[in-house]
Amino acid sequence: MVAGMTPGTADDPADFGFRTVRMADKPRLVRALFDDVAARYDLMNDLMSAGVHRLWKAAMIDWLAPRAPARFLDVAGGTGDVAFRILERLAAGPNAADGAAVTLVDASEAMLERGRDRALDAGIARGLHWVRGDAEDLPIDGGSVDYYTIAFGIRNVARIDRALGEAFRVLKPGGRFLCLEFSHVLPPALAAAYDAYSFRVLPALGEIVTGNREAYRYLAESIRRFPDQRSFAAMIGDAGLGQVKTRNLSGGIAALHSAWRI
Repeated sequence: MVAGMTPGTADDPADFGFRTVRMADKPRLVRALFDDVAARYDLMNDLMSAGVHRLWKAAMIDWLAPRAPARFLDVAGGTGDVAFRILERLAAGPNAADGAAVTLVDASEAMLERGRDRALDAGIARGLHWVRGDAEDLPIDGGSVDYYTIAFGIRNVARIDRALGEAFRVLKPGGRFLCLEFSHVLPPALAAAYDAYSFRVLPALGEIVTGNREAYRYLAESIRRFPDQRSFAAMIGDAGLGQVKTRNLSGGIAALHSAWRI
């Protein structure tokens, strides 16, 4: 176990939005939520962010600067957005013929099925491996991954420290960690407007588009429960990763955290 990690027990409390649930129950609750919205997940992302999530993910890939040959792992990879972008970037690079592949791990089978369908629709027949698994207990060999990415997923785990410890475990020495997550808005005026949008508009939009108002109320609440940029960077360092750096996006609505297994 990496220093700083705590094992926790099934009966320990965990945040589920503003609710407190048993730690053992949170993965099931989160999985059910994503299973329910999977069919409209990508459409909802576009609508609720006015397409800005695409810019955030492009910034993520720019900072990742992926190179082949390498082994890529995208955790909470769901419907494939980040994995598709990695393959697209590699295809434009100097080693495009090296057969690069991305393994996507997600706890929701419905999200993985949606991702497979999207890959087929996009004509992506090779380079993707879809695995159902838990970010806190990855079905991946230790020291086997060159790049670990996670976008809008680590906020949903029961034990963030354990998920970060798993990132450390699976990365090779010299491997790269990059996380894109909703964070804490910095300008006060933007924060006030963002709160109003998050708690009034998002749940109503979620109900119209997906039929699940509670999923998007949970989204807004879970963002408020997530550690701020500095606290999360400290957690990454506590997991054993080094050279931790942060980049805010859209005034801190989202943030990128980069680190390396030294």
